[in-house]
Amino acid sequence: MPTLDDFKKFEFKIAEIESAEPHPNADKLYVLKVRIGEVQKQIVAGIRLHYAVETLPGKKVVLVDNLEPAVIRGVESQGMLLAASNDAGLTLVVPDRDIASGARVK
Repeated sequence: MPTLDDFKKFEFKIAEIESAEPHPNADKLYVLKVRIGEVQKQIVAGIRLHYAVETLPGKKVVLVDNLEPAVIRGVESQGMLLAASNDAGLTLVVPDRDIASGARVK
C-alpha cells in the first residue's frame, strides 16, 4: 500500500489550458498546451470523446506536474491531467473557484 511519503513525491498544480487540438495519430486524444504559472507545457490527454475542443481553452485543471515526459503515439507529453471516470463518462478534476495557474494542490 502506498504511503504518505509516496504521495508527497507528486506535485499537483493548477494549470490553465491555453489551446487544444486533436492528436494527429489517435482518435481519443488531444494535444493541449497548458500554462502552469510562467511555464508552458504540452500534455497529451485522453479526453477527446468527452470534451469538445472549443470548450477546453481557458479551463483550469489539476495536473501532475513532475512526471517524467512520455511519448504518446508519437507526441511528447510533459504531465498528466487528473480526471475521474465511471460507466457514465469522464470528468476533469477542476477547482471549484478561481485560483491562479501554478497554485499547488495539496
